[in-house]
Amino acid sequence: MKVAVVGATGLVGTVMLKVLEERNFPITELIPVASERSIGKKITFKNTDYSIVGLADAIASQPDVALFSAGGSTSLEWAPKFAEAGITVIDNSSAWRMDPDKKLVVPEINAKSLTVDDKIIANPNCSTIQLVMALSPLHDQYKINRVVVSTYQSITGTGVKAVQQLENEYSGTKGEMAYPYPIHKNAIPHCDVFQENGYTKEEMKLVNETQKILDDRTIAVTATAIRIPVVGGHSESVNLEFENEFNESEIRKLLSETGGVTVQDNPDTNTYPMPIYAEGKNDVFVGRIRRDHSRENALNMWIVSDNLRKGAATNAVQIAEYLVEEKLIG
Repeated sequence: MKVAVVGATGLVGTVMLKVLEERNFPITELIPVASERSIGKKITFKNTDYSIVGLADAIASQPDVALFSAGGSTSLEWAPKFAEAGITVIDNSSAWRMDPDKKLVVPEINAKSLTVDDKIIANPNCSTIQLVMALSPLHDQYKINRVVVSTYQSITGTGVKAVQQLENEYSGTKGEMAYPYPIHKNAIPHCDVFQENGYTKEEMKLVNETQKILDDRTIAVTATAIRIPVVGGHSESVNLEFENEFNESEIRKLLSETGGVTVQDNPDTNTYPMPIYAEGKNDVFVGRIRRDHSRENALNMWIVSDNLRKGAATNAVQIAEYLVEEKLIG
């Protein structure tokens, strides 16, 4: 199994390599790929050094699968070239997510839709993945009519430049700014670029991707995305309105029985999800589960997950694992 990791030196690419190693993915040859300025540099994977190569050389090496995390423009240009060479691409950018001909996959929810003909598979947005992981079993049971979500997102979702900005602000050092304002001791209600409708691109991803993954365009979704000075993961305050009646104990039981979801919900012991504990873990954590008494059949809950793990790298590797298990690659 030859595996290319495109964007191997970036935040998500680095975690992809870590997840591939942790999960003992069946790699016979690793092909780390990065920008021209990194070509020839070495990375270490499973105690072996590998030289970084360019995109054209990666195609020439004919990997079975390529995990892309190098930005939308790179994916738009190069993913089709990999696919034309018979290489299955799992793409972490937003480039292909809403393409009607491409599958948008969270393995626990819709991996069974994949076939050997799917050569470009889209990995959903980080904040969407953790949201739908909790929503999917509830939608199946109670039919969700409306979702109101506010996100509190880690700076790692922006990238290395944002991490450096926060570190500079901690230490009082002047440097390059990833955001239009300081992020230290601040909350910025601005993730990604603003659209003509007044929402940001990140907020509209939550709307459109949720409907596509759950395969239900009737679910009304509205979102507010906020950047906060946290490194460990994204948090979401979620309000749901169901078609059908529920009770909280059933909700907790259903979520606790869902693979990839961990319920942390005990007010008596101050047990609830927090990014400081989600960091480095692959699960989605759900807590603060409580009825919304202001609306009929409505529920509030709090969802936290490591955005570089299940929100990106882990989900991509899980897709690759499914393809191997079902003999759709290799």
